[in-house]
Amino acid sequence: MSFQPSPKKSNPSPKPKRRASGWSDFWVKNTTSSKPLNQVIFTMQLPPLSSKDPDNPKAQAFFSNFSKIDRTLLLPDEVLLNVLARLPDLQRLCNFLVCKRWLNLQGRLVRSLKVLDWGFIESGRLIVRFPNLTHVDLSRSCVVSPRNSGILLHRGSISMHLNTGFSPIYRILEENLLSVEVVDRGLKMLANGCPNLCKLVVVGASELGLLSVAEECLTLQELELHKCNDNVLRGIAGCKNLQILKLVGSVDGFYASWVTDIGLTILAQGCRRLVRLELSGCEGSFDGIKAIGQCCQMLEELTLCDHRMDGGWLAGLSYCENLKTLRFQSCRTIDSSPGPDEFLGLCPALERLHLQKCHLRDKNSARALFMVCHAVRDIFVQDCWGLDNDIFSLASSCRRVKYLSLEGCSLVTTEGLEPVIFSWKELQSLRVISCKSIKDNEVSPALSTLFSVLKELKWRPDTKSLLAASLAGSGMGRRGGKFFKRT
Repeated sequence: MSFQPSPKKSNPSPKPKRRASGWSDFWVKNTTSSKPLNQVIFTMQLPPLSSKDPDNPKAQAFFSNFSKIDRTLLLPDEVLLNVLARLPDLQRLCNFLVCKRWLNLQGRLVRSLKVLDWGFIESGRLIVRFPNLTHVDLSRSCVVSPRNSGILLHRGSISMHLNTGFSPIYRILEENLLSVEVVDRGLKMLANGCPNLCKLVVVGASELGLLSVAEECLTLQELELHKCNDNVLRGIAGCKNLQILKLVGSVDGFYASWVTDIGLTILAQGCRRLVRLELSGCEGSFDGIKAIGQCCQMLEELTLCDHRMDGGWLAGLSYCENLKTLRFQSCRTIDSSPGPDEFLGLCPALERLHLQKCHLRDKNSARALFMVCHAVRDIFVQDCWGLDNDIFSLASSCRRVKYLSLEGCSLVTTEGLEPVIFSWKELQSLRVISCKSIKDNEVSPALSTLFSVLKELKWRPDTKSLLAASLAGSGMGRRGGKFFKRT
């Protein structure tokens, strides 16, 4: 009988100790899983905590290290930008205080900016800090003014501090504007750094500076030029996609610059896609307005502010066949010499006429205006000087009026308002505010009947009578009243 010793059992090799899982293990586990990640999820394993030992040193060490970790570092810039963009505006403004990364990301979300210091542009910090700007306003940074002065002068979009020794008859901005070379150099840097620019406001630029903007910023759609002249307008001829343009020539007390028919013709031939045009303090005549009407076929809104046009320019509006809105603001006259009626023509597509703070004392000028605006539907008149019953009666030639707004017209009476309103058979809305010569007790029964069929009526002609009615029975408004009784 043979005996074979039993084979010795080999000792199994000891199992390797598993190291504690870290942040990298959880991140790799999640990113390599078969399930797609629709969003970033932070996974965390907490160490086992015993209820009998709340002061576990491992737990304390874990939470102390956990509080020092910036978990947003795991997010790519695109995801974090999407999160920051969805925050409310009030909370978004202070996000740049968190860290340098958030500072840079917050700058990429800014689209509109008003620059107050020109050195911010020349140093290159504007491009680095805000690389995705689409709307830039440089009007205030183009003016050099003392910061320690307590006198602040403001007009439109331009604000500046003044010294106590300035002369009231001197053009204040002539000596306080940046030089043309400095402005052009800044515009070139801005155009190279912000090629997606859509809106620009600048003062005192030249042809070369605007050419650099036109070449680099192909998406530029809105432009506002202060202290503009004919030579400057050669530069914007390259802005083929320009749709909204505001030209400011001369501003009384600030600066003097001239835009004439030459500049208007250059503008018309270069910017044929204009939809909205505003001419402030500009000269010109019939030829310039005619060129704009013939070349800018898409023009729908024209605004003239404090214009210095020659007599007879009003007839050029008839060439603006698609014009829908016509505005006059702070104009000392509409047309000093409108010429014969047969040469005036009319704007067939005109729908809205705005007259704000204009002088309407000239009867021939007002009659020519209403003849050109024969097809107008809405008329807005606000704070116009010289508009009495005779001038207002000329508006009855506009037979298609559906909306009338009168505000601050103190010379128009109820007797002058009534026949004009009855001549408009399609009138649907009426708004009369602060016209002190129009009295409630002078409204006729026929006019009251007309008010009852209107779709919209806002009738507050006399603010004094309205105040007296609201204070009736309160004891206020009388001498002493019940508050100052003699004892």
